[in-house]
Amino acid sequence: MDDHFPAQSRIRRPHLPETAPISFPAWKGVLTSAPLPEAQRQGFCRAILGLLHFCKHQRRPVSIAAIREHLQALAASGMETEGIRAGLRWFFREAGKADAAAGGQPMDISRIPAPASMPGRSLPPKFAAHDLGDKPWEQALVRTMRTKGFLWRSEVTYRAWARRFAAFLHPRNPALAEGADVKAFLEDLAVRGRVAAATQKQALNALVFLMQEALRVDLGDFSDFKRAQGARRMPTVLTRAECRRLFAALEGTYRLMAELAYGSGLRLMELLRLRVQDVDLERSRLTIRAGKGDKDRVTVLPEELARGLRSHLEHLRGLHASDQAAGLPAVWLPEGLAKKWPQVGKDWPWQWLFPSRKLLHDPHSGGLLRRHHVFDSAFQKELKAAAERAGIGKRVTPHVLRHSFATHLLEAGTDIRTVQDLLGHESVETTQIYTHVMVKPGLGVRSPLDGLGAGPLGG
Repeated sequence: MDDHFPAQSRIRRPHLPETAPISFPAWKGVLTSAPLPEAQRQGFCRAILGLLHFCKHQRRPVSIAAIREHLQALAASGMETEGIRAGLRWFFREAGKADAAAGGQPMDISRIPAPASMPGRSLPPKFAAHDLGDKPWEQALVRTMRTKGFLWRSEVTYRAWARRFAAFLHPRNPALAEGADVKAFLEDLAVRGRVAAATQKQALNALVFLMQEALRVDLGDFSDFKRAQGARRMPTVLTRAECRRLFAALEGTYRLMAELAYGSGLRLMELLRLRVQDVDLERSRLTIRAGKGDKDRVTVLPEELARGLRSHLEHLRGLHASDQAAGLPAVWLPEGLAKKWPQVGKDWPWQWLFPSRKLLHDPHSGGLLRRHHVFDSAFQKELKAAAERAGIGKRVTPHVLRHSFATHLLEAGTDIRTVQDLLGHESVETTQIYTHVMVKPGLGVRSPLDGLGAGPLGG
């Protein structure tokens, strides 16, 4: 028991169910007036907010069972929980007093488990571990995807399509669907929804996996469904002059991010998920881990950025040391790695290359307050604003920088197979799209209007 919780102050309620809701809406006001040191008061506040955030994302009330799971997630991440436990015990004690004052029986705060006595401490600190689906068909889908090692983003996408299919069939159960039902859904997307061909293909893959892999339903042949019209879009590409103007309109970390995205041909999430260990300044190499298709690859690291990256890394070392001194939890790690080496996320090589300035609650780790990487929306917004400041009359996104990287390499004479490897394309046909937007000085093609010699209009 903590020193400021003397044993005689505990009021037991042995028959209180662990799932019984605990209501204490006035906790913040009580904490503000409590005779506690300011540092301790702030620590208690952070602990309680973390619990409330955990319960909000779990969509469940505060209870002894909820706090048990919350502390398990924190302990499994390698975070020191004794101070947090003290804050939560204060919350439960004062909630019990408020309950007693209202005529009820206060709860038994001694039932909050200590970290050392927790069963299941090895559980990964993932919100996904608790999100196993609502319906039996969705639970079967989740179980099959996780058995096969699907990425989290892929799981979210497949589950979203499965829910849309279930809504389309309602009130029928998806487990009773047939190939004709899948065909009808796909045709509805094309005819009424007017979705793109790629969207319809994504839905097809998701539903075939749901029915055949998860639910073990033989769909038969339904390949004659009406397919969405595929449109071939030319990628937007910046000129070299536009790239220079764009970078000049950016400052600090955002400029470094934009230059690296262009100079190495990165997808947006590949850029944001870079870690310190992925940067090899000595060999001018950048390692992309778990890129599209969960594949690793190596791409070029611009020598032009070496000085800026070294300065950036020195700044990150100071930030990392500060976070360690403040007792912040480890950075997010893939679920399997976090389970195998729960402490490695505190090591320098695993830190984000582009961390967020603010600490954020992580719903996938039980509401932990930790330092995440820069948000994709923040970078996209800054890039768009910089394009406007630079007077670029094109829609500039992070992927436009990747398009420009590929096109400029091909224009400079780089072999298309090399560009394919640097981009991480599975097929060279995907890379060939950039040959249609290249400036080809060798052809010397001129418009026929240039040879008329009529002068400007009206001349």
